[in-house]
Amino acid sequence: MTLLHIAADADPADVRLRTTDPERIAAELATRGIVFDRWPAETVTADIASEQILGRYRDRIGDLNADGRYRHIDLARLHPDDNDPHWPEQASAARQKFLSEHRHAEDEVRFFVSGRGCFYLHLEPEVVAVVCEGGDLVSVPAGTRHWFDMGTRPDFVAIRFFEEADGWIGDFTGDPIAQGFPTLDELVAA
Repeated sequence: MTLLHIAADADPADVRLRTTDPERIAAELATRGIVFDRWPAETVTADIASEQILGRYRDRIGDLNADGRYRHIDLARLHPDDNDPHWPEQASAARQKFLSEHRHAEDEVRFFVSGRGCFYLHLEPEVVAVVCEGGDLVSVPAGTRHWFDMGTRPDFVAIRFFEEADGWIGDFTGDPIAQGFPTLDELVAA
């Protein structure tokens, strides 16, 4: 379920808005300068090659990148593998990488083909949490302080758009704000 959860940055318990209505989500995010869109979701399985998935979205990708701004487009994917004893540790390490507040020098554009993840946008005086699922496109403007949670059992496929191949490198702020907010798992369970 796509979810928008807005709370005061100084008090995570002060919830100002919580909605699953995609039109309301898009409108609320637009007023804050965040692009949110819905594309038709395709069914994908863990064995489908990345090139095939990107091919299914070729027209949409072409429309989004009509100006040629994004020079590197790839796929990020994580799926639970209960047969791999190292998977829980690898998944935890991947999750920890972006759980702290950071920003990027370019827009962070993601389309969720399947699964889910949550972007937490620190837009003073609020934290805007956007739980994205299959079919959701979000664009976080360059310089926006944010963090990302893929959950304790990451399972997603996302198309990533970069202006530069190293555009994903985060500039971490050192602000511990993320520690006080509900995790993706907690937001979805509420």
